[in-house]
Amino acid sequence: MMAARGQARRERQEPRFTDEFGGRESGELRVKPEDRPGRSRGKGARKPAPEDAPPPRERRGRPRRQGRGFFGTLIYWSFVLGLWGLVAVGGIVAYFAMKLPPIDQLSVPKRPPNIAILASDGSLIANRGETGGSAVPIGELPPYLGKAFVAIEDRRFYSHFGIDPIGLGRAILRNIARGRAEQGASTLTQQLAKNIFLTQERTMSRKVQEALLSLWLEHKYSKDQILELYMNRVYFGSGAYGVEAASQKYFAKSARAVTLGEAAVLAGLVQSPSRLAPNRNPEGAAERAGIVALGENST
Repeated sequence: MMAARGQARRERQEPRFTDEFGGRESGELRVKPEDRPGRSRGKGARKPAPEDAPPPRERRGRPRRQGRGFFGTLIYWSFVLGLWGLVAVGGIVAYFAMKLPPIDQLSVPKRPPNIAILASDGSLIANRGETGGSAVPIGELPPYLGKAFVAIEDRRFYSHFGIDPIGLGRAILRNIARGRAEQGASTLTQQLAKNIFLTQERTMSRKVQEALLSLWLEHKYSKDQILELYMNRVYFGSGAYGVEAASQKYFAKSARAVTLGEAAVLAGLVQSPSRLAPNRNPEGAAERAGIVALGENST
């Protein structure tokens, strides 16, 4: 009896635990995934949503972008091309601006000297030199003389900033319609910049520099000062530079005493001094003076 008890005691085995994952004698109690609280059958299953919950999104992330359409695409590419156009124009302007002298060193050059031959009574007999006449302050000239130049050369002279965008656009459209470069768009300030700083060559670099110098002139001087410089520097044909030399050449009097009709003739000469000189083409000069008078009356 005692022997049987001892043998049973020796053969006694402790309880063992096995799991469904192949572990033996691990000493751990494990539960199945579906038995865990808050989970349904199957690994990774979600808790069922309540009936009033909104339906889940099919895809996460940004919603699909709808097409711009024809006009949207046109506006977009127009903006892009316009932006690149501005960058290109800025680069061209900067390139040609580097060829100009520094703004702080820029100044209007003095008029070339000339020789005036006077009679014993002080009256002028002749002038010799490139200028051929003295500079006359605008306050000493008749008011209609300056108005005549503005009427025929630059009607918006007192409203623009040296460059006239309206006149430029009109000239471009007209030249495109005619198929040739028929009308220019240079303002009175641009003509002055060309006469005192640049050459007469027609190149892209000269036009850009002309525009830059016009902006500088408008910043540096008043409108009346620019008009005074213009009238005293512009070429009137027959070797006459400035209204005083032109008035002495064509009317044998000072520019201070020209009449309204003579002022119109002088203003009309600027477009083509050699062709419209009154001593060579009185009919052409009179016709051009009539256009100047009409333009002055409409301003």
